[in-house]
Amino acid sequence: MEQKSTDERGETKRSPLLRLSDSLNMVSEAVLFIMMTGMIAVTTLQVICRVFFDALIWSEELTTYLLVAASLLGAAVGFKRGAHIAVTFLADRLPAPLRKAVAILVQSLAVVFFAVVAFYGAELMKSEAMQTTPAMGISMTWVYIMYPVIGGITLVHLLAGFGEILGRRS
Repeated sequence: MEQKSTDERGETKRSPLLRLSDSLNMVSEAVLFIMMTGMIAVTTLQVICRVFFDALIWSEELTTYLLVAASLLGAAVGFKRGAHIAVTFLADRLPAPLRKAVAILVQSLAVVFFAVVAFYGAELMKSEAMQTTPAMGISMTWVYIMYPVIGGITLVHLLAGFGEILGRRS
């Protein structure tokens, strides 16, 4: 996703949106690593406690929430890298202008989808603020915050991706 232009010295400049997308992705990948490591550690601890001590009542709940958040964040990283699932059999056979139009349509639909995820995730976060998780007893606000935050990150990646599509020659 390279939105580039050159300045008066001939050096390559990147758009602010692309720089923001890159920064968010770098943080997302680090957080994703921490989440995955946390899931492994909590699950391992749960197995050890279940075998040798008493089972941890909160471990399955935490692992489930981390898995959902990691899946969404992994999808955001996938959109940034252009590694999401795509069926391109027909689009690859289209003439260049039509192929670009299809790419813009698909990108636009993804923007609408993740805008809905972010918006309704924020609504869910507000409406369920008085609820607490069964085992950990924390506010569901902290669980549901993943939807607007990760939806917003994905939107930034998708919007930055329009520059690549529009700058494409074929």
